[in-house]
Amino acid sequence: MFREMRRKDRKLETTEIIQILKKCNYGVLSIIAETGYAYGVPISYVYINNSIYIHSALEGNKIDSIKFNNNVSFCVVGDTMVLPDKFSTKYESVIAFGKAITVSGDEKIEALSAFIDKYSNQYIEKGKEYIKNAGEKTKIIKINIEYITGKARR
Repeated sequence: MFREMRRKDRKLETTEIIQILKKCNYGVLSIIAETGYAYGVPISYVYINNSIYIHSALEGNKIDSIKFNNNVSFCVVGDTMVLPDKFSTKYESVIAFGKAITVSGDEKIEALSAFIDKYSNQYIEKGKEYIKNAGEKTKIIKINIEYITGKARR
């Protein structure tokens, strides 16, 4: 179902893929909107329990599109460096494909807590209060990864 990587010499191992997912702060979620157009939205995320979690408002284009078609892809680009004399770039990237679902209960709290740990780890207690007060206004979407690949030129 998924196409094989053409440049196998640049393929990353699973441990490297996970390192990139854990260190990057933002990625691009790609979905198919009801209009039939692809829609790519930059978003913060967390990688926990072999899944990617994103946050969202309770409604909007992202939510409507996932309801329409929950097949998504998610891409992150790690370290890059332009090599002008070689007309190329050093890079590392990860692309994951999977099904997006809304989570609730303990899994939602775990994901929200992971966002606080990743993006606001100096404010854990304030973050817990924030989750308690704003958690109902936030939707957490989990991407169940079906296929993942990483690639780098180093």
